[in-house]
Amino acid sequence: MAKHNAANARIKREYFTYLKEAQRRDEASIDAVAKALARFEEANGHKDFKTFYRAQAMAFKHKLDKQPAVRTGKPLSRATVNSTLSALRAFFVWLAGQPGYKSRLSYADADYFNLAEKDVRIAKAARHKAFPSLDQVHYVIATMPTGTAIELRNRALVAFALLTGARDGALASFRLKHIDLV
Repeated sequence: MAKHNAANARIKREYFTYLKEAQRRDEASIDAVAKALARFEEANGHKDFKTFYRAQAMAFKHKLDKQPAVRTGKPLSRATVNSTLSALRAFFVWLAGQPGYKSRLSYADADYFNLAEKDVRIAKAARHKAFPSLDQVHYVIATMPTGTAIELRNRALVAFALLTGARDGALASFRLKHIDLV
């Protein structure tokens, strides 16, 4: 099985340039699109995009539904599947307008990369993260030990996080000179 298709690599490079320069996408967003395209190419045996037909998109969707996540081993989340298919749909819409592909692809072909409406609602649902109440944080601060300098520092960090709302990564990198005590 081929591991690379030169024609695909050229057109993908053009698309990535289009995303960066014309669409003003961030590198992380372009990397996500590249990952989606790599998944599709791998599932499709690295066939040339000019030979694309609708059944490939349908087969890819079914494969994504069965594919396990690398970290958890569980099936891919609806959000991951939705973002992968959205990236592929946008690519094939763009590709259908490119010279050499116009006669082979139609804009309607890209629609086969859509999820069912129910799955899209699941993918876009807001996930609420649990967080402690203000009373719970006050209780933690009040019950923290204060016997050593380290314990006092830890108590001050929790209080500082409560007062500023800073993220844990920001707290870890703060220096005293970063804080205006006035």
